[in-house]
Amino acid sequence: MFHRYFFGVLAVAALVVSAAVTTVAQVGELRGHVFMQQADGQKVPLADAQIDVFRTDVKGEYKTKTNKKGEFVFAGLPFVGTYTVAASHPTAQPNFITGVRAGKDIPADVVVVPGDGKRLTADELKGAATKSASAPANGGGGSAPANTESAADKAKREELIKKNKEIEESNKKITEANVTINRTFKAGNESLNAASAAVKAGNSDEGIAKYTEAINQYGEGLAADADQPALLTNRALAYKGRGVERYNGSIKLTDDAAKKTALEGAQADFKAASEAASKAVTLLKAVPTPTDPGELQRVNANKYAAFSTYAESMRLYATKGDPSQADTALAAFKDYINVETDPVKKAKAQLDAAQMLLDAGSGEKALAEYQAILATQPDSPDANLGAGLAIYATGDKTKFQEAANYLQHFVDVAPDSHKFKSAAKDILTELKNTEKVVPEKTTPKRTKRP
Repeated sequence: MFHRYFFGVLAVAALVVSAAVTTVAQVGELRGHVFMQQADGQKVPLADAQIDVFRTDVKGEYKTKTNKKGEFVFAGLPFVGTYTVAASHPTAQPNFITGVRAGKDIPADVVVVPGDGKRLTADELKGAATKSASAPANGGGGSAPANTESAADKAKREELIKKNKEIEESNKKITEANVTINRTFKAGNESLNAASAAVKAGNSDEGIAKYTEAINQYGEGLAADADQPALLTNRALAYKGRGVERYNGSIKLTDDAAKKTALEGAQADFKAASEAASKAVTLLKAVPTPTDPGELQRVNANKYAAFSTYAESMRLYATKGDPSQADTALAAFKDYINVETDPVKKAKAQLDAAQMLLDAGSGEKALAEYQAILATQPDSPDANLGAGLAIYATGDKTKFQEAANYLQHFVDVAPDSHKFKSAAKDILTELKNTEKVVPEKTTPKRTKRP
């Protein structure tokens, strides 16, 4: 019967293909506040304060001013840099904090007291940091003039020292975490690229080993800071790549027990890839839309990498592991389609989403997606084929006429080189001979495809 043709079409291909490696730019935001501590101890935001940021590991200098709320922000400073943040104002004694890192949500807050309005240079900051990384600067960065400090001023100064020490200790922890993150991100990317090269060369075992190295490297970085979208996205890519190789390897095995073990390993990888990519997507969705064009471009690039990785990971998980995840996979595809700007890739993603639903056994939902495509692209060969198969998958013989019409339109518009054209003709023959269903004539609309 024609069941054999149908399942032959649904099989599509025994092997699955891994997407290309995508990495995420490593620059981060540095933001903070400047507060003026008044005589009564109250701290108020200081507007129009001069902010001078000096990179201390290599030469680099960045400048801005605080807004009316005493806030400042630098979008997209190098993630690996170490910075000193200095604040000055015509009415204040300058102050600074050291050991600051970009890309974290901990603000670089600086507290100043009334003073002569001096602005510190890079050399003065270097000298002052050597003497005391946390004491308020006075001229060259020293303490208040001798014999002029009252008890109240001393208390204020000591409070500032305590506050700056807390900030310095916090920044030290951030610095240590960032060292780990930077190291493991680089090592993970090297392993990820090596895995991709090994797979392309036909060495699956080497590819699996390198994917595992990448997974472990990214895992170490995430242990230092679990909320790093770049690490999460690339770890998802590594899990997905390893899962593909394990899945393809399982198909070739003849021993049932070994085959089952390999398949379960692949399914576990697809699940882990989905979970890592899902967290990356969640974190990036929470990022406010930047106003700076450069920062906006960076954030959008990170979202694209995470959203596309999540969609592909969920496709594999829903079709090769857990069909109950089809709705989640569809939502992941919708997110990716929304950020995709290439019309060809967008159209492919729409077809992939519908095919995913069909492969996961959600025939009616797949039909809805195919019909949505056909509403604007009535001559799409793959959408007509998918719609016909989706209707047949319902098992409702009263709808076989509609299924035959879609399949016939596929035959009419698909090129002879299409790999499923012959199978579709065989299905139509069986429908005619067994169910007495003859497709109605269709006229190609010749709609321009993207």
